Amino acid sequence: MAIEQAKISVGDLQRGMFVSRLDRPWTRTPFALQGFYIRDLEEVRQLQKYCRFVYVDVHKTVGSAGATLRRLVGRSNASATAQGRSASRVSIPCRPVAVSHKAYPPPQPARREAGNARKLHGQILHGMGQVVGLVASNRPLPLQQVNRVVEDLVESVLRSPDAFAWLARVRDRDEHTYSHSVRASIWAVLFGRHIGLARRELLLLGVATLLKDVGKLAISAEVLQMKQRNPRSELEYRKFVQHSTGMLAADAQIDPQVINIVRCHRERHDGSGYPDGLRGDKIPVLARMCGIVTYYDEATNPRGASEPVAPSSAVAGLYDLRGIAYQEQLVVEFIQAIGLYPTGTQVELSNGEVGVVVEQSYGRRLRPKVMIVLDEQKRQLSKPRLFDLAAAEDREKKLVERGKMSAHEGISIVRDIEPGAYPQVDTAAVRDNYLFKGSGQLSRFVSRLVK
Repeated sequence: MAIEQAKISVGDLQRGMFVSRLDRPWTRTPFALQGFYIRDLEEVRQLQKYCRFVYVDVHKTVGSAGATLRRLVGRSNASATAQGRSASRVSIPCRPVAVSHKAYPPPQPARREAGNARKLHGQILHGMGQVVGLVASNRPLPLQQVNRVVEDLVESVLRSPDAFAWLARVRDRDEHTYSHSVRASIWAVLFGRHIGLARRELLLLGVATLLKDVGKLAISAEVLQMKQRNPRSELEYRKFVQHSTGMLAADAQIDPQVINIVRCHRERHDGSGYPDGLRGDKIPVLARMCGIVTYYDEATNPRGASEPVAPSSAVAGLYDLRGIAYQEQLVVEFIQAIGLYPTGTQVELSNGEVGVVVEQSYGRRLRPKVMIVLDEQKRQLSKPRLFDLAAAEDREKKLVERGKMSAHEGISIVRDIEPGAYPQVDTAAVRDNYLFKGSGQLSRFVSRLVK
């Protein structure tokens, strides 16, 4: 049955109403992607900052507001109704995944973990280089070394997710061809931390995501590099999953769960994946998560691109695939885990200034810390300036309460920017100055920014 939704001005919202759709994409607001109930006036005020009107689910709305809406809809067809995309999706049996957002302590500042994270990142890249070389010469994989470095990755991410998020987001000039698997492994552990996976599960997920593509070394470069494959080439390409599992299964010490994650990471929620066409609950949870991070990294780092792309397009594409290619709950959790503006994203503020996201504000993902590098006329600042949007929002809220400021005057992020749009912005330089301050002078940082 179609979902009945009434179009309501944000000024007319009442407690008990279930907001199921906004007048803008969910990903551009701080609200839950699956909809939410209006519980108090503060939520109405927050909606007024982002929307002029919303759609309210008539049947989910409770209390007197729900009774009134259903009575009005019953009397007349004049109420604005819309059938959301989710209403047309086929229901696929899939039990909710157990999630605990408080399984681990609050993250430490990224600067505290940055040095260790950078060292580990180098070790992972070096280790993957060895893996590639050994596979190419038909020698056993260094699985003990891989396990050891992923264990260190897990512990680092548990301490400070942002330190490794920087390394996943920003490409350095010594980019390796196999770094997709390294980045995807980082996103996977970040994702797992967010939903509260146990350390052993984080290790299994990290190792599997790191090694999931080793079988591609058995596929011809011509097939791998095709932008559009014909049916025969596509079938040849898909054999990489079989090659990967075969290589891993050759080592008796590898955990069978790792092999199963690798085997199933290309399966899809609706059964359209491969190699076995599994759907819903038939796909292991860790394999579902591996599939999501694989999609996200491939979307933000398309083959042949010289720079990562703005994450909003990848997030929007992933969200459109919820309930189709990927379990909806896990899609929502992943987007919340990384934020719409992951560390390293270039953003434009509502006042026209341009900066780089340097650290997340956990609990307020649309309000990260940003290093401002360009003024409102897009001119280079002589001295970059750190701006904490969460702290600024707290100050603005107090001014609004005192009547000294309008609720619409606050500064916020209006969009993310494709890397390269402003060549004078060197994101890697911003990273190094923010994370490793003290190892170099600010003047040297500014000189790197002004190319």
